Parts: sequence; structure tokens; C-alpha cells
Amino acid sequence: MTEPAQIHISKLGKEFIGTNGKVTALRDVSLSVRRGEFCCLVGPSGCGKTTLLRIVAGLETHTSGELHLAHFDRSKPLHSMVFQEQSVFPWMTVERNVEYGLKMRGVPAAERRDVVLHYLDKVGLSAFRNAYPHQLSGGMKQRVSIARAFANDPEILLMDEPFAALDEQNKAILQEELLRIWEESKKTVLFITHSIDEALVLSDRALVMTARPGTLKADIPVTLARPRGAYDVRSSEGYGELSTRLWRELREEVLNSRSQAGAA
Repeated sequence: MTEPAQIHISKLGKEFIGTNGKVTALRDVSLSVRRGEFCCLVGPSGCGKTTLLRIVAGLETHTSGELHLAHFDRSKPLHSMVFQEQSVFPWMTVERNVEYGLKMRGVPAAERRDVVLHYLDKVGLSAFRNAYPHQLSGGMKQRVSIARAFANDPEILLMDEPFAALDEQNKAILQEELLRIWEESKKTVLFITHSIDEALVLSDRALVMTARPGTLKADIPVTLARPRGAYDVRSSEGYGELSTRLWRELREEVLNSRSQAGAA
């Protein structure tokens, strides 16, 4: 049975007032993400990917069109967001960071502890539960952010290039850890990336956005078998064809974005 849509966006637009007047960041964006689906947004820099994600998260408002989020289980938060920059609280230990959302929801201490320890184990940070962020590497801090988001148990997980600043090895490890946790939870995920490889490793669908004003250009099903390894997937049947197709859709938009920047 096909899962119902959890995120439904119709003809959504966003305009800003900049120093030189009105700027259209998004125009007529329409897409649906089904419950439990992992979708990656791919597009050139400045195309409005983060703006769209922030609108879904309720951190910004759209100026036209419609956004509908289905909340199937009211006992859980609707969504949590993992940012590109490290967003852990520096004055809290790893354990306190991960339990933060649960504590704000009033979850009992014993239950919080069980959930936190479960996700610290999942991301390989059990031995660092009493450490502070300044004692952790960048990759470890991102693992804290991911554990915190999953521990809060939202229906929708919004991720804005969470691995962009990491080296290749840590990025691969965190991609696989994210997939392993997602396979168990089957949360609805909307994930921003600039990387074709990352989109194909992670997603059920790769959504290509145009240069600004951003809109949806292509919706490409990623039909590679699961479970996937960050490097193993590259030798999968169909990977090369999907990579080429995705790059063809993206290349023109990257060039358009460069032209816009040169004309500015």
C-alpha cells in the first residue's frame, strides 16, 4: 500500500526585500514527500534549498502557494532539524544535548535516559556521554546533532547539508550511520545536499532544483537496492546511469547560477 503524503507543497513562493529591491528566492515549487520516504534536494548554491527547508520547519514563512504537513501521531513532535553548522549547546554534555528535546517535552527522566543511551550507542558516542562539545571533533559533534534529532522522535527529519564540512572518511561513516538508523525508524526525511554521490547513497528520490528563483526541475527515483553502503553503492547496477542523469539535470542549473553571480 502506498504511504500517504506527509509533506505537500503546491506552487510555493518566497520573496525577500533586499538592498536592491525585491528578490524572488522560490517560485512555484510543487512536490510531495510520502510518509517514511527519504528525499534529497539537490541544486546549485543560492537556489533556495535552505529557504525551502526552513519554510517546512516553520522557521520562515512563504509568500505564496501552500504547504501542508500531515501529523499522523500527535504524541510525537512533527519535525526536527539538523543544521549544516554545528548546533550543539557548548555548556551541555553530550548526554544533556541529546536529551534536550525530550526534556522540553516533559518525558520522564528514566525514559529519557533509555532513549539517549540507545541513540548514543547507535552513533558510536556511548563512551563520550559525559564529554563537552569542545572535547569532540567536528564529526562527533554532528553525530550528537543527529542523535538529538532522532531521540526527539519527530515524524519528519529536516537536514541541511549536515555532513558538508566533514572529511570524506567521516562523511561516509555518518552517511551509513544515518541510513542504519533511518532503516529502523523509517522517518520522513528531507535532506539538502550539493553532492550527487550523497543523494544516490541516501535517497529514495533526488529532487533537482533550478537556479534562482528556485523551483523543482526534476524528480528522479533512486532505484538502487537497499541497504546501501557509502562506497559499495557505487558499484551497484544502475548507479552510473543515475549519476549521469542527475548531473545532466544539475549541470545546466549550476552554469545558470554562475551566470547570475557574474551578472550581479
